[in-house]
Amino acid sequence: MLATSGGTNLEAFGGPEWGLLAVIATIWGTSFLFMAVGLEAFEPGLIALARVGLGALSLALVPAARRTRVAREDLPRVALLGVLWMGIPLLLFPVAQQWIDSSVAGMVNAAMPLTTAAWSALLLRRLPGRAQAVGLAVGFAGIVAISLPELPVGATRTGTGATALGTGLVFVAVVLYGLSANLAVPLQQRYGSLSVLLRAQLAALVVIAPFGIAAIGPSRWDLGAALAMLPLGLLGTGLAFVLMATLVGRVGGPRGSVAIYFVPVVAIAAGVAFRSEQVHPLAVVGTVLVLAGAWITSRRESLPPAPLGRG
Repeated sequence: MLATSGGTNLEAFGGPEWGLLAVIATIWGTSFLFMAVGLEAFEPGLIALARVGLGALSLALVPAARRTRVAREDLPRVALLGVLWMGIPLLLFPVAQQWIDSSVAGMVNAAMPLTTAAWSALLLRRLPGRAQAVGLAVGFAGIVAISLPELPVGATRTGTGATALGTGLVFVAVVLYGLSANLAVPLQQRYGSLSVLLRAQLAALVVIAPFGIAAIGPSRWDLGAALAMLPLGLLGTGLAFVLMATLVGRVGGPRGSVAIYFVPVVAIAAGVAFRSEQVHPLAVVGTVLVLAGAWITSRRESLPPAPLGRG
């Protein structure tokens, strides 16, 4: 059930890979904003239900997603992917954002490339190449620099216990994201992204539906919150997960997950453009580090080191 493989493209990122990365980062970089708008009226379970329901609906409308059949022996793996990649994390994020600011959530979320590399090393029984390791470390240092000026604000918004709980929930989601980015690789290579993600999101919908239905009563109707669910579901869940699966299928989980490093960069740019927010000088330094880390990680993948010992 828990298996992964390397990407089909070991060369340096080209136009298609950078294009996928840019679109993924743009969509997910604005998702926290739409989630915050939704939380003004909707309970977390309802937001998760709307996201996955709209995402699955958008994929179901694509003939190629319905036409490609998945072998019966792989259906449990696809269902597990849906639960781990969407079913649980998409419930955890809106719950966590009740207690922590999006800056804190974004920083913890940006650890996904590190958890992806850790899971890849465990499943493939080999360490990442030197360039990958250096690039991931430099990129994460950039994320810390970007988020550091905002952390005191997020830490004092609620009590210390609530902040720790919210951060812990996001970390659990990120660990599951890292595992899922690896599990998606062989399935995407075998069946393509559309068919795998449609079935995975249907499996996630089964997990989320009871929580979403229970959240309808405590929620209140708000047009702005409802409209925010459209890009969050159609783009953030439908399109972005398909593109992410395509990217990791091409270049492998650790290299593909570097797209997450750009999410806070996009969030900062959106804040400046649409909300007249100020940019801390440390965030500029962090952005440079993120770009450098992504470039290093995107270089040609070297031959893997010797397998890890089995102990």
